[in-house]
Amino acid sequence: MNLTERLALYFQLTRLNRPIGILLLLWPTLWGVWVAGSGHPAWHIVVIFVLGTVLMRSAGCVINDYADRHIDKHVKRTRERPITSGRIASGEALRLAAALTLAALVLILPLNNLTLLLSVPAAFLAASYPFTKRFFAIPQAYLGIAFGFGIPMAFAAQLDSVPPVAWLMLAANTFWAVAYDTEYAMVDRDDDAHLCIHSSALFFGKHDVLAVMACYGITLVLLAWAGQMAGLGQFYYAGLAVAAGIALYHYTLIKNRSRENCFAAFLHNNWFGAAVFAGVLLDYSLR
Repeated sequence: MNLTERLALYFQLTRLNRPIGILLLLWPTLWGVWVAGSGHPAWHIVVIFVLGTVLMRSAGCVINDYADRHIDKHVKRTRERPITSGRIASGEALRLAAALTLAALVLILPLNNLTLLLSVPAAFLAASYPFTKRFFAIPQAYLGIAFGFGIPMAFAAQLDSVPPVAWLMLAANTFWAVAYDTEYAMVDRDDDAHLCIHSSALFFGKHDVLAVMACYGITLVLLAWAGQMAGLGQFYYAGLAVAAGIALYHYTLIKNRSRENCFAAFLHNNWFGAAVFAGVLLDYSLR
């Protein structure tokens, strides 16, 4: 295998060909960066957190495929993934994940000690999430914490403290992740049941659609509360209103539990996160 072919496999393994995961991780991180910076974050902080998001999401994808290498071969959609198909050895994949994580660590070395300290649980969450589906009834909640941990880190980097609003935003992101990843789990419900893998779609059962919409609602309530704590104004709440409209649109997609429409709803969550960030950005910019 030549270098070009190997890099193409790395590109596939890290899901850089499917950026939705990066976006779902990036939006809450940017919420935290902008609120912590009162609308004017230092640009080196923005660059560090954007690049760190890409690196850690890529490392997480590699670890996920390593953890699922014996499961993925039983699912048509995943059996040709690089590790499962044998095109990349397990040891090589672990070395790639370690290199990506190390690169993310190097990025934050110029930041304060609190940020470095928080990077330890952040790395643990990212590395351990893929294994939670084996024993945790709602692994999507664990994913939400892992995907949202950039929020307290963003506050730590700029304020050298993590105020209550940061943890409130993290909680909001956790409920949002349960909403969108349940939509994704609704696509794989039959495979997960067959392989005895836990997922929120299986846990919620016939109440899955109701649970998704409840999680969207809780997300928006917590974000509104966070906005009040941060002193955000009308443009922020307009962004939340747009996000609420997007959530209602997702209901029209998932209500009949069509696999294609559930997956479309999952992908469309990019716009939910973007709407919230647009509200934050506009509210600070137009004061």
